[in-house]
Amino acid sequence: MRNAWFAVLFALTVGSLATAQKKPVTLESLAAERTRGAFAPVWSPAGDRFIYTAEDTLHLVDCPSARDTQLIPLAKLRSSAVKPPQSGTFDWTNRRVAAEPVQWFPSGKELLVSEGGDLFMVPIDGSAFTQFTSTAEVEQDAKLSPDGKLAGFRRGHDLYVLRIHDRKLTRLTNNGSSTLLNGEMDWVYPEELELPTAWWWSPDSRRIAYMQFDTSREPIFPQVSLLNVTGRLEPERYPQPGDPNPDVRIGIVPAEGGSTRWLDLGDTRDHLLARVQWLPAGTAVAVERLNRVQNQLDLLAADAKTGASHVLLHEEDPYWINVNNHLHFFRDGKRFLWGSERDGFLHLYLYGMDGKLERQITRGEWQVEKVLQIDEARGVIYYESTEASPLESQFYSISLDGADKQRLTTAKGSHSVNLSPGFGFWTDSFSSLTSAPHTELFRTGGSEVMTLRKPDAALAEFDLQPSEIHPFKTPDGVLLYGRLIKPAGFSAGRKYPVIVEVYGGPGFQSIRDRWMGLTWEQVLAQRGFVVWQVDNRGSTGRGHKFESAIYHNMGERELADQLLGLDYLNSLGFSDPARVGLYGWSYGGYMTLYSLCNAPDRFQAGVAGAPVTNWRTYDSIYTERYMGLPAENPEAYDRTSPITHAGNLKAKLLIIHNIEDDNVHFQNTMRMAGALERSGKQFSMLVYPQKAHGVTGPEHTQMLHAITDFFEQALKPAGPGGSGQ
Repeated sequence: MRNAWFAVLFALTVGSLATAQKKPVTLESLAAERTRGAFAPVWSPAGDRFIYTAEDTLHLVDCPSARDTQLIPLAKLRSSAVKPPQSGTFDWTNRRVAAEPVQWFPSGKELLVSEGGDLFMVPIDGSAFTQFTSTAEVEQDAKLSPDGKLAGFRRGHDLYVLRIHDRKLTRLTNNGSSTLLNGEMDWVYPEELELPTAWWWSPDSRRIAYMQFDTSREPIFPQVSLLNVTGRLEPERYPQPGDPNPDVRIGIVPAEGGSTRWLDLGDTRDHLLARVQWLPAGTAVAVERLNRVQNQLDLLAADAKTGASHVLLHEEDPYWINVNNHLHFFRDGKRFLWGSERDGFLHLYLYGMDGKLERQITRGEWQVEKVLQIDEARGVIYYESTEASPLESQFYSISLDGADKQRLTTAKGSHSVNLSPGFGFWTDSFSSLTSAPHTELFRTGGSEVMTLRKPDAALAEFDLQPSEIHPFKTPDGVLLYGRLIKPAGFSAGRKYPVIVEVYGGPGFQSIRDRWMGLTWEQVLAQRGFVVWQVDNRGSTGRGHKFESAIYHNMGERELADQLLGLDYLNSLGFSDPARVGLYGWSYGGYMTLYSLCNAPDRFQAGVAGAPVTNWRTYDSIYTERYMGLPAENPEAYDRTSPITHAGNLKAKLLIIHNIEDDNVHFQNTMRMAGALERSGKQFSMLVYPQKAHGVTGPEHTQMLHAITDFFEQALKPAGPGGSGQ
């Protein structure tokens, strides 16, 4: 069945269904597109069933029978929930916390569902649901205890536990406030350390470990809402480089209530507590502690009764350490799995609990992207990696001794696998540049059970231009990858204007063998533009050496590689070097301004969205990881700022920003605007009133119209021949 889907999808994508008249992709068709979220199965304890959400409805899939049934519309739960009152100010905290909205009870017969700010128990047999909470306050980050008898959650800035059988509510912490957060993170921790939660059940369900954040020393950024007649202050706690980070400590509190035992983790004021995990026996808590500039990491084990801790493992890196989620403690209490980039690539290592290395399990010039599960009984690790290609993600298994490695997915492209607890089934969400996303269910061993999500049939209506991967080498022998979309109706004898898309920063990889779909790039291709993108050194997915090329010097290496990519594109013979536009958002916005001001003769137009314009005005954890402290590297902070080079601008420029962007503050755009104005440079600006890093809703379509019109006017001559061809 899979091969049949590939054949159909290939035909849809590359236009071999010549019998149908294809529609061009327009901005209006993008606005009408209904985006499908990622397929996220929630497996039952036995691993033979799972829940997923589609079209605002919970679905139950029984794997052995391949039966998919609708369980309950979430709107039915929301209609019973008590709506919280509107807050007087906007809550800037927890931008990227990953709560679990659906969880299975251990019996496998009911679900705990968080919806509309309240908690519900939903039987999977279709009988009536039970509402556990009905409050004006929101119950946040709810988690069932391992034995299923308790549900913990955060209300306001404190932790609570609800006993399921009699609804007894126990408040575990009592001192929470706007600056003292119990089981709740500030803004910068989840944003830059990707820590999804700040509290954890013990394996025996008797205790809770939680982080307490004291943000009182964090500076306040004066965000202001200007949407009403009267402006309203909406302050955001936001540490910039060199500022005080939150003071964080970790405590353990009994589930029935009582005093908190604080863990002794040594000096934490100038450190970051990046990961927390109970050991399987429940006798200790593991904590990953980084120094402030993140080039030293200690894995600590803290006794749950006494709070005393000791170092299990210490790592150092000449650049920085990327934290990961590969840590796993084995139930036998003798070993743990560790992920490290110490050999230049993220690989798996097996350690004894005495801190001694037993062996390196995986090795090679590729990355272990995700550890899915470990079958401890058989000694097998299941994981996703880039071994087949840095552009792909494939599913593998390997023994703990490093032998018997098997690739379990076969199709070239990007696989996202979710494995059942009993290892009997797994789902595979797959796409490639020529295959639209679809999800299938497999039995262990590889036999297909059913298709869970088919490709979007509406794709057949559109004239999608194919994306081409172009590998090329730099003069010093480094392999880079570019992605090219040629204009609709392409003719090799013509010269076309170019839009270069750029991100360029660490922690992100743009060029992958995955479906791109209906995108603004396709609109540009229909309008006669060549679309080009390169992953320069500094981006992720290619190993730590590749990424660390930007250390203490953001911008310079990235731009050099982008210019090499542009040289390669020009060598193909159909791009017009005199009509090149540059577009990027966030780090890409920074790269757009940096490039226009440091290579002014290579670009004729640029659109910078939500740009960082000086690294002193971005957040502490991200910036210090790559640039160090401002007091120790002041010259680099000045040199890498587009503001410093604003007088070099020659291109036509459009800057776009939300005025209450919580991530890259509007302050960045205003400081750049001031520098351009003092230099006598002309530019345009588009400002949105949203309280987020990206522009969403109807405003997004309006913005795309503005950007497209800007490039049309800047890069295409007026009058006859103005089509750009």
